[in-house]
Amino acid sequence: MPSGANIVVFAGLLIGLIYGTVGLLSGFCLMSGLRGWWAIGDSRLIRTYALALGVAIAAVQLLAARGVVDLGKSIYLQPSFSAPLMFLGGLLFGYGMVLSNGCGSRALVLLGRGNLRSLVVVIVLGIFAQMTLKGLIAPGRILLLQVSQTAPKITSVPALLSALGVGNAYTRMLAASLISGALIIFAFAHAPFQRAWGQIAAGVVVGLLVAAGWFATGYLGADDFNPAPVASLTFIAPIADTIQYMMLSTGLTLNFGIATVGGVFAGSLVTALATHRFRWEGFNSPHHMLRSIGGAALMGAGGAMAYGCSVGQGLTGLSTLALSSFVAVAGILAGSAAGLRGVLAVQPLASA
Repeated sequence: MPSGANIVVFAGLLIGLIYGTVGLLSGFCLMSGLRGWWAIGDSRLIRTYALALGVAIAAVQLLAARGVVDLGKSIYLQPSFSAPLMFLGGLLFGYGMVLSNGCGSRALVLLGRGNLRSLVVVIVLGIFAQMTLKGLIAPGRILLLQVSQTAPKITSVPALLSALGVGNAYTRMLAASLISGALIIFAFAHAPFQRAWGQIAAGVVVGLLVAAGWFATGYLGADDFNPAPVASLTFIAPIADTIQYMMLSTGLTLNFGIATVGGVFAGSLVTALATHRFRWEGFNSPHHMLRSIGGAALMGAGGAMAYGCSVGQGLTGLSTLALSSFVAVAGILAGSAAGLRGVLAVQPLASA
């Protein structure tokens, strides 16, 4: 019988394959959604993202309520965190996402389609993430963490409702129902989205993939002798780990994150070839390349500070209803807004 660790790796690969396929066919991406919504008034992609988040929150909180997954073992619901560091990390990530014209997961999807710009983004993102987690930038991150972290009594939305006097037995499902319900209503309160069956399917599938990741690591990987970290879809640390694994595989072990990264690339590649969407693409100019490198560096460093990206915090983190994830996502949205609007706005390039 396969061990829990092997099951988790296979599950990560399968989840990645599906995500890569869906991401290529639907264009699923927070940055693309925000740009379409704010710049040209097309909100279908951002509503796809909202639907994915609503489905993820409902499904994940149902798993937690039934005791299938202990979300308290994840990085998002730790007893202490640094709100300033997470907001700053989110801010850097959001602005870098605009500079690079997409997040880490989108870069992996586009790489499978033959976009060589995304190869540069993925490599630089992974290097700067590793530098921030364990390398040259790590001492600065650790110092900021030490001087700013707190241990609040309330670390999640259900705990906040409980502190306000709502019965403990109902707080989790009440919070999940209110937030997921609002997101789903927002998604469907738009006639063009109601007719966009592909986008609806993409939102539902991505939301369920987030829940599947928690189920795989928190339930299938529950091995008393060799437990897997409880996690789900995220791409900053996993991209860094994947690059390190490719260089030093004899001294490292495959895990859920590495398998997911490989699956996303493979799923996008196979889908691109099967649908005749594969084509080689490169940079238009040195300026284009420098901008992508700068954005990738900000995403890698910022995502490491914020403990996640537009997927890792924006979907997976928020699915736990952790307050720290709301702080990180607020930073991501603020950074994206700065890059898309105002005096710091980044001018869009001709090709995406």
